[in-house]
Amino acid sequence: MDPASPLQTVVISGQPFTIHKKYRVIKSIGHGAFGVVIAAENTDTGQKVAIKKVLNAFSDTLDAKRILREVKLMKHFNHENIVALLDIEPPPPTGFKDVYLVSELMETDLHRVIYSRQKLSPEHIQYFLYQILRALKYMHSACFTGT
Repeated sequence: MDPASPLQTVVISGQPFTIHKKYRVIKSIGHGAFGVVIAAENTDTGQKVAIKKVLNAFSDTLDAKRILREVKLMKHFNHENIVALLDIEPPPPTGFKDVYLVSELMETDLHRVIYSRQKLSPEHIQYFLYQILRALKYMHSACFTGT
């Protein structure tokens, strides 16, 4: 890659990530339905972020529509119980087939909490349910008020 380019390519878990040089990769977080997610730090701001690489985003029309829907919803909502989309990495000059979504980095997710060996108390469950219902209430009101 051109040294003057603002992009860098790093290989994480066997997957090449072509992202802006301002991101310092911390570790691989996991694999999802649409791609691979890594934790990184924005060296300009010091903020820790999650970067999701959506593989072959445009190879299937239905998947492309789902990804577009995810992006539109994440940009639309602004609530503490909903993960925010911070940025979409611009594509490299050639070979645009993958999409990179930059979002807030969360310490864990509900799936990992539920399947961990840690015993969940009724208070834990009540708090998780409270957070889910707050987000759901916000999404419902945001859909009808245009916020």
